[in-house]
Amino acid sequence: MMEPTVELRNVSKTFYGDGKIVKVLDGLSFQVNKGEFVTIIGPSGSGKSTLFNLIVGLLEPDAGQICIDGEICRIRAGRVGYMPQRDLLLPWRSVLDNVIIPLQLRGVSRSQARSSAYEMLPLFGLEDFAEAYPSALSGGMRQRAALLRTILTDRQILLLDEPFGALDALTRRELQDWLLNLWNQFGQTVIFITHDVEEALYLGDRVLVLSSRPGKIIKSLDVALPRPRRQGMIAQSQFGQQVAELLEALGVDV
Repeated sequence: MMEPTVELRNVSKTFYGDGKIVKVLDGLSFQVNKGEFVTIIGPSGSGKSTLFNLIVGLLEPDAGQICIDGEICRIRAGRVGYMPQRDLLLPWRSVLDNVIIPLQLRGVSRSQARSSAYEMLPLFGLEDFAEAYPSALSGGMRQRAALLRTILTDRQILLLDEPFGALDALTRRELQDWLLNLWNQFGQTVIFITHDVEEALYLGDRVLVLSSRPGKIIKSLDVALPRPRRQGMIAQSQFGQQVAELLEALGVDV
């Protein structure tokens, strides 16, 4: 039996402020195995981003345990790579100088960091934009740069919070395939948040469904699609059946 690389055990989180008590997560439990691509969907406000902030150590749970690589992990900062919803590229730094930030934070010299990152630019379709500034990039290219920066954290666990949510449909599909090729090459464990049920199925080995607040896992669905994936699979009847199954779990009439 595979040992999970990320595991949450009965995790709960409540926020207090302005005279209000908001319970965001309640008894949340799940595990993700090494090299697995798991997608998470759920209603707005169900605690998806809070979940990521807990895993990366920006927040602490009120109850429960978070395990990384089989050990209860109380100091989680720096253990995983995290790409938030916004690309957060610094407008005064070039693409290359943006993506090397994780290397510089580890003490790598600027010249060595730029050399290492430059070799990876072709994998991300950014070889012609090394010295361009973020304002000159399309939305898709900004997301590629943000993901390269996340990859350069050199962590085997990546948390991606709706990285394609703001993109048009055609660009999103292009980047979905590009991300899967990248994941196949590097082999990291990926946890991917999305609001798009079809995207969750197309990308994931498994889809986890969060309930409305307070969030807890109400469904875990193994995706019945072979790999490698191709966009034509979304027209298959089996894909449509699983879309309907997830929508039902979300309480959407189908």
